[in-house]
Amino acid sequence: MRAMILAAGRGERMRPLTDRLPKPLLQAGGKPLILHLIEGLAAAGFRQLVINHAHLGEQIEERLGDGSQWGVEIRYSPEGRALETGGGIFRALPLLGPGPFLVVNGDIWTDLDFARLRLAEGRLAHLVLVDNPAHHPRGDFALQDTDVLAEGEPRYTFAGVGLYHPDLFQGCTPGAFPLAPLLRSAVAARHVSGEHFTGRWIDIGTPARLQALDQMLKVA
Repeated sequence: MRAMILAAGRGERMRPLTDRLPKPLLQAGGKPLILHLIEGLAAAGFRQLVINHAHLGEQIEERLGDGSQWGVEIRYSPEGRALETGGGIFRALPLLGPGPFLVVNGDIWTDLDFARLRLAEGRLAHLVLVDNPAHHPRGDFALQDTDVLAEGEPRYTFAGVGLYHPDLFQGCTPGAFPLAPLLRSAVAARHVSGEHFTGRWIDIGTPARLQALDQMLKVA
């Protein structure tokens, strides 16, 4: 299975830090955010990675190269103008192969073991959910029948980690579009499974959260 790291966001809430540096290259614990993810994926056995980029994306390619330094092979999907999550994944499908693939948001940190994630036969997606953080109290999805995602209560927050089948994007056309409507349609059709992850997870959406992660990793 191949994995994709979403790294094309502009990082508006991180400005002015992201005016001259792409968000995935901001540092915490002495290394770029995206490198924490690459190391986690490599440790889980992923060897072929795809990274999309837009804002200052050439810096990401210069910093990471072909990935051999970390035992992985990195291929890039440059967008120029960011295509949003759905459009970015759709554009990268030829690089991701015909089977299910893992997608991880480039602005999270987690100690999740990516190796244990599975997409069951007949499902179009499997999402990792976490307890709702203070900045997203209403959550995104509920869990029914142990592992089937649904609309309802109580809701958990999508962690920005998911397994997807290429068929989820059937009928899509090139261009910018969000992922959420595709997921909600698949959830309504009961084609999406999920799990509640209770380990460490941080959405690094603001300078304050970046600083908190940096301090946590330095203490660890």
